[in-house]
Amino acid sequence: MVADAQNPLRGILFKVISVVIFVAMQVCIKSAGAGIPAGQITFYRSAFGIVPIVLYLSVLGQLWPAFHTSSIFGHFKRGVLGIMSMAFGFYGLIHLPLPEAIAIGYAGPLMAVVFAALILKETVRVYRWTAVLIGIVGVLVVSWPKLTLLRDGGFASEQALGAIAVLCAAVLAGLAMVQVRQLVQTEKTATIVLYFSLTGALLSLASLPFGWVSLPWSSFLLLIAAGLCGGVAQIFLTESYRFADVSTVAPFDYTSIILGIAVSYLLFADVPTATTLIGTAITVSAGIFIIYREHRLGLERKAARRASSTAN
Repeated sequence: MVADAQNPLRGILFKVISVVIFVAMQVCIKSAGAGIPAGQITFYRSAFGIVPIVLYLSVLGQLWPAFHTSSIFGHFKRGVLGIMSMAFGFYGLIHLPLPEAIAIGYAGPLMAVVFAALILKETVRVYRWTAVLIGIVGVLVVSWPKLTLLRDGGFASEQALGAIAVLCAAVLAGLAMVQVRQLVQTEKTATIVLYFSLTGALLSLASLPFGWVSLPWSSFLLLIAAGLCGGVAQIFLTESYRFADVSTVAPFDYTSIILGIAVSYLLFADVPTATTLIGTAITVSAGIFIIYREHRLGLERKAARRASSTAN
């Protein structure tokens, strides 16, 4: 996509809008009912998410160019990781209070730092390693009360399984982020978004033989709405990075927990526990520090490049 002039306020606005719509997507999924298989939910999210994305790319005149790729296997890997993460996340979302599902999901960016060091051999210094460890402690503070239910109820505890599912989703999301970092070296943003939506719809459709359920009209419409919300939110997220640096808009991801707590209380009468609030505060603080550290390193690299070009 053609880069636009920097407009940080517009970038932040689009980022916050994307967060609000993503939370609306989660509310639709949670309201659809607890008996719907994760694969079926994932299909509706992916298939109907394609609709606004195709319209968006058509308006920009980038739909057909977006199909051109030099890394179809890379898109497939990103799709597999992303769709598995989505399925685990949706399972956890159904069985956990919304704020806890959001907070545990914040482990995803932390895992991306770990996998970037292990797979991409990126240099991660002690500051970021420390922040990652602190963030993981925060995630454990949130999830531990649910995980201890395994001791009492075994694998019959849906909340414990929900917490494990969101943790698995976060690990897979971290791997997916690393795959996206590899794809952006050769692929356009529109191509990555389009192929992920298509791959997600096809892969999740493969779960049909494993027991989809008949949906009442209310659940059917809610899942369609969830898919449309997911696609629209993805557009606003993409647009936010056209107007501002990643380090500028990324911290606003964490507004989702504030919105999630408010919506969960109003719609589902869920009151966040003290451990959820404490663990979330720890994780968010660690995440913001990592973003700040990335921003500072980016400024240092730019300064070094300018100095090198001047010297030459």
